[in-house]
Amino acid sequence: MYARKRSVILSLTPSLVALSAFSQSGAVSMDHADPSREETIQLVRESQTIAVPALAPVEYFGEQGATPTPLDDSLFASETSLHPDASPDKPPTALENTPAEDPNDSVTFEKLKPPQRPDFNREIYYRNKLEFSLDAGWLPINVPFPLDIFVGDVYNTYPLKYTLVPIFGSLRWHMSGISGPLILRGNWDLTCTGSITAIPRGPESRYFSWIMGVRRNFVPRNSRVAPYFDIRLGLGHIDAQGPKGVLYAQGEDFTFTVNMGSGVRYNINPRYAISGGLNFMHISNLDLSQGNGKPNWGIRNYGINVYGPMVGIDIQLRKHRQHSE
Repeated sequence: MYARKRSVILSLTPSLVALSAFSQSGAVSMDHADPSREETIQLVRESQTIAVPALAPVEYFGEQGATPTPLDDSLFASETSLHPDASPDKPPTALENTPAEDPNDSVTFEKLKPPQRPDFNREIYYRNKLEFSLDAGWLPINVPFPLDIFVGDVYNTYPLKYTLVPIFGSLRWHMSGISGPLILRGNWDLTCTGSITAIPRGPESRYFSWIMGVRRNFVPRNSRVAPYFDIRLGLGHIDAQGPKGVLYAQGEDFTFTVNMGSGVRYNINPRYAISGGLNFMHISNLDLSQGNGKPNWGIRNYGINVYGPMVGIDIQLRKHRQHSE
């Protein structure tokens, strides 16, 4: 019996020794685990480096009570490199998988508009520009005077037909620069004209006049072609044949005249331009030769109303120093 008890005690002794060793090493491991964890957290907070806290060493004892082996430090380094966003307050399994942002995604590309070309017409139509123009026309089409209906005359033509060949020499003073919206964009010029008109068809042979007026140039942006409209009024002298008994001829030498024209101007460069269009010309004396309309007194003046094509050339007289605004 004694021998049996002794054998039982001897068989339990290694187990008791192993249990006592496990409890002591575990206590030591746990005692050392807490300071290590706190130091790791403190280092992370100070250096702002995100890391995975070190795990407490796991000791394994075999059946024979082998000496415990701590984990390799490379495990900690590998965990840190795999989870750079890890923090001590957030477990690694809960880390968000945030992909790297593409720098191209945050850049906004805007399509740049090409710079607008400066309007070269501002080198042509500017304030105080002075030009000389020479125009010549062929006016064979006889029409009623447009204002006959307002002065009480019959709106018709007469049996006597005229053809006029006017030659205009003009000074053009540009009174303004380019302004105005859309199709009305342009400028004004003041025109002073001296003319010599040949009369190849009609009882009279020539006509001299002095006329003044304005022209509106309609100037599209960066276009060499500019439409225009002008009107000029003046007075003149004709070799009247009415006093010599020619029916439907002019009643006296002194006359008034109205000229209206419309066409286009083509600018070769800032100094030279050519133009072409239609021109209407009216010659009369306001019935002065008839005694202001009194019947049976004086000689009636029937007037001349013709229109036709006219062409011309414009030449800049002086180089400008200041552009129009």
